[in-house]
Amino acid sequence: MTKTRIDQARSAPGNSAAPRPCAGPCVRVRIVITYNHMVVGLLRAERADRVFHALADVTRRDIIVRTLEGEHSVSALARCYPMSFAAVQKHVAVLEEAGLVTKQRKGREQLVRGNVDTVRRASQLLDALEAVWRGRVDRMSEILADPNGGTP
Repeated sequence: MTKTRIDQARSAPGNSAAPRPCAGPCVRVRIVITYNHMVVGLLRAERADRVFHALADVTRRDIIVRTLEGEHSVSALARCYPMSFAAVQKHVAVLEEAGLVTKQRKGREQLVRGNVDTVRRASQLLDALEAVWRGRVDRMSEILADPNGGTP
């Protein structure tokens, strides 16, 4: 749950982070946050959102591939695409914010390098989600094979 959602939950009628005086019987509300510890450990939710948003665009995916193969200046990258230099700069900025690339100034040029660690963490997250999905499919197969439909 994001901080904004927690704040909204706390400010909702009946929810409170601090005790408030009440006219009738008081009801204490306990906010419980649950999440999958395995998945959260791989890539924090907000960062995962930024990573997968960045990966959602074909140009950004291509920039990542190019920068993982070797360091490129933003101007060299801009020559590879049928768009303005400013548009490529924006794509690189989205990738940098997601942690998928790093930029380093060398003289007048901005050199872009792919960050393999973030790509690995995103891959591990997808692998973990696939394992959950495969476990559910396997369980469905067991239930369908059982003449009792999985009930004792």
